[in-house]
Amino acid sequence: MNRSEHTIESAGGVMHRFGNLFFAEIALGCIGCALIAAAIAADQPWLDRHFLPAFFISRAAYVRTEWLARMTALLLGLTLALLARRRIARALSADWTRVFATLLAIVLAFSTAELLLRRTRLRAAEEVPLRKEPLRQLDPRLGWLFVPSHVGYQSNNGRRVQYVFDRNGYRVPSLEQPVDFERPSIVFTGESIVVGEKLLWRETIPAQTAQLLGVQSANIAVSGFATDQAYLRLASELPRFRRPVAMVFLFTPSILDRNLDDDRPHLGPGLAWQPPAERWRLLTLARRIVRYRSDESIERGIETTREILGAAMQLARARGATPLIVVPQFGAELPRERELRERILDEARLPYVRVELDPAWRVPDDGHPDSRAAHAIAAAIADRLRGMR
Repeated sequence: MNRSEHTIESAGGVMHRFGNLFFAEIALGCIGCALIAAAIAADQPWLDRHFLPAFFISRAAYVRTEWLARMTALLLGLTLALLARRRIARALSADWTRVFATLLAIVLAFSTAELLLRRTRLRAAEEVPLRKEPLRQLDPRLGWLFVPSHVGYQSNNGRRVQYVFDRNGYRVPSLEQPVDFERPSIVFTGESIVVGEKLLWRETIPAQTAQLLGVQSANIAVSGFATDQAYLRLASELPRFRRPVAMVFLFTPSILDRNLDDDRPHLGPGLAWQPPAERWRLLTLARRIVRYRSDESIERGIETTREILGAAMQLARARGATPLIVVPQFGAELPRERELRERILDEARLPYVRVELDPAWRVPDDGHPDSRAAHAIAAAIADRLRGMR
């Protein structure tokens, strides 16, 4: 090879490396700008619209987490777009073989993880391990139920809580005091708030309501249930009661997010039962971490929830029971919560009582209502049922 040919080849190599460096910088700059734009666009109104309120997490903690996520995206975008763009681009353009090998390793790692996850049963978002008290068992129609005829214990902040479930899987004061289907009863359905997790039996909402009204309470609620699961539970259990005098259904806009999950048996439009949705396991886990909800999915959730609650009210009236929805609210109601409550409950003219609770009335390090909050809820239920009857 003569000198001129060598010079041309060297110049071509330089131009090739320069082109690679240029395109790498452009790509990194675009990624950085996209992160910056996303951090700016995702302001609090946008976040409130697409990330629904959480009942068990305070508003301050929720907003703080969102702010940290925005700042992380902003700093990462600034780093890529302004500070480290050229350095990273040089490292990438210097050895594309290494870049390709790294990307291939990442793809293989994700593929392996997906295959391993498919070999195991993936629990639903609100499903806890079956061996955790209060014990659950799998149910093909509802997802899970409490283990019947079982006594279990759970410790919380130095307090030992006993959970007793009769042969029907209802929480009761003791195995010697099962729910009597022949007696007049107030049937309670819902999730862990109604179950009374971290509370003694006498402190639970159904127990305190029964004491105030002098009527047997039947606690058919199951922890982790969404509104559709609670309705299905009600539809299967209410016909067993000979004299249901009232039916209390707990709902709050702050747990609407749970109704949008489809990784468990669920009800769709028209109250059509549907099995858990099938999708990539890694995608399912990502959706649980990032609880983003599109406008379309929220609208469907509002319509379906309204339809389910309306059906529950009709079911109770058909059995001669007075229906009531109880809506607990820690602290002042947020604008987004008010909007959801009005759209779901007020527009459908559903009977409900809203109970505002002191934010301090939570089980320590847990988030569930404590005995004071449960008493306030029970008193509101008793007052409303007296008035309605």
